[in-house]
Amino acid sequence: MPQLKNKLSLKRKVGLTGRRAVYGYIFILPFIIGFIVFMVRPLAQSLHMSFSEVVISNQGFALNWNDYANYKRALTVDPEFNRMLVNSITTMLYRSIATIVFSFFVALLLNQKFKGRTLARSIFFLAVILSSGVLVGLEYSNTLMAQLKETIEEAGNSNTITTVLENILVSNTGGVNGVSGKVFKTLFEIIDSIYDVAMASGIQIIIFLSGLQNISPSMYEAAQMEGCTSWESLWKITVPMVSPLMLVCWIYTIVDFFMKTDNQIMKKINDQMVIQLNYGYSSALAWIYFVVCMLLIGLTSLIISKVVYNYD
Repeated sequence: MPQLKNKLSLKRKVGLTGRRAVYGYIFILPFIIGFIVFMVRPLAQSLHMSFSEVVISNQGFALNWNDYANYKRALTVDPEFNRMLVNSITTMLYRSIATIVFSFFVALLLNQKFKGRTLARSIFFLAVILSSGVLVGLEYSNTLMAQLKETIEEAGNSNTITTVLENILVSNTGGVNGVSGKVFKTLFEIIDSIYDVAMASGIQIIIFLSGLQNISPSMYEAAQMEGCTSWESLWKITVPMVSPLMLVCWIYTIVDFFMKTDNQIMKKINDQMVIQLNYGYSSALAWIYFVVCMLLIGLTSLIISKVVYNYD
């Protein structure tokens, strides 16, 4: 009799999991159809171009197979691409970590009960609106905005408190080449990029906030009755319960960083394709960039998944 109950319970659980999986596939079905219809063929053409020399004529494009010449040029001949790739990966790592930490603690603040909480949440969600394609285009392409930025930079004093403090700390910790100097230099780079971090954290704040609101208040009440402090509750309850969302936010942050329009490699790929009309070489650069991005996502996701707390 107990075995029959266990089998029925397992069958019911598998049935519920199967229905949820079906609902999930139905939800992403429009994306799958759109990807197959609109993306598979261009991706195949781009991969073909990356192994070819593209000749443009009045009759259209002619693809002359040249094996791995474009990839050899990108990795061994081009003096800029490897440097840009290393700088991009380094910047992505510390800026993504800063974005996740900033988003998590802002979500913690917005999850508290205080007057004007709805207004505060709306203000932080403005980062999502302001980072949309139209306003980003205005920010980078508007002549008036560019002139205004130059005027502010010319009128401002370069010897700010932050600059002076950075020079003092770096000079007293072995210079830029020292380990401590590099740590402080990276720290100040994060501080200088706080605007970019805040602009890139809107979606992550919403994801963390939804996860925090799903944590049962009874868990904190039980922990408080057992004598846990707020700091202990943070690391024993809050962080483990939202850790699966940290993996989601991490992947989203990496993809978002690699796709930014002000990325040096994205600019180089765009210049090779649009200005120099070198479609084969630009395709090879794009595929190398894509593979590196996927490897980073896979490696970091594997590491983070080891510390993620999975619960039913």
